[in-house]
Amino acid sequence: MSIVNTSDIEITTFFLVGMPGLEYAHIWISIPICSTYLVALLGNCTILYVIKTEPSLHEPMYYFLSMLAMSDMGLSFSSLPTMVRVFLFSAPEISANACFAQEFFIHGFTALESSVLLIMSFDRFLAIHSPLKYSSILTTIRVAQIGMMCFFRSFLLVFPFPLTLRSLNYCKESRLSHSYCLHQDVMKLACSGNRTDVAYGFFVAICGMVDFMLIVVSYILILKTVLGIASGKEQLKALNTCVSHICAVIIFYLPIINLAIVHRFVRHVSPLFNVLMANVLLLVPPLMNPIVYCVKTRQIRVRVVAKFCQKQI
Repeated sequence: MSIVNTSDIEITTFFLVGMPGLEYAHIWISIPICSTYLVALLGNCTILYVIKTEPSLHEPMYYFLSMLAMSDMGLSFSSLPTMVRVFLFSAPEISANACFAQEFFIHGFTALESSVLLIMSFDRFLAIHSPLKYSSILTTIRVAQIGMMCFFRSFLLVFPFPLTLRSLNYCKESRLSHSYCLHQDVMKLACSGNRTDVAYGFFVAICGMVDFMLIVVSYILILKTVLGIASGKEQLKALNTCVSHICAVIIFYLPIINLAIVHRFVRHVSPLFNVLMANVLLLVPPLMNPIVYCVKTRQIRVRVVAKFCQKQI
């Protein structure tokens, strides 16, 4: 472990891990990982391109979908460099500053995605509960303001992370638990007091859970509104507009909840399982969200097919 002393802190070179026990197969594991990144980036770029070039999709729902696609791309770009280095080039070393920067962007885009999913749930509630007032309430300017609020909220939530980590001294082991840097993972390596980091990390986690609970409340209100509709056909039509978002919420929050339960209640779990769950957390949402929205949202699906058919002609 290389240590460089400064007046305030010790800066350490950390070492990331791939798949414990499967180091011999890293080159083969890198193939599906790189393919996942490529498909995720292609899918999200396609969503953004279709929404930008199709005037009929210039509506609040699709603006929020654009925000979700951008947060997915940010999440992919944040974890891609170290994942590729570890699995493809067998280079697990990362400087402390690079590690702090990576965990800032990973947690930042994760918080942003949580905020966007929350706003999308309110959007669906408003569209079902007050369809006549929907356009007048969610104007283009108001949607832009909401997007900026989500961005600044996410930035301010995670801004202290790299600052507090830099204030710690690292003189224990330098081996991290994943193939990218996470706040709680780096924090455990500190040999100085990290009570403030633990408390603030718990506060950020609580904010994420509050987002999830508000999404649940939104869907309870949506269900209540839908059940008040007389026609069964209209009920199904209203609920169908929420299917894509429900899938996105499950894809995003299920790995987070599973990982939290494992860390809290399960003892002696395999390190390989923790690594797999952590990788699913970052790899699956950016991959699956474009697929879900293309398959389940007719307006997106039709425009994507039309764009590709035009190019072939």
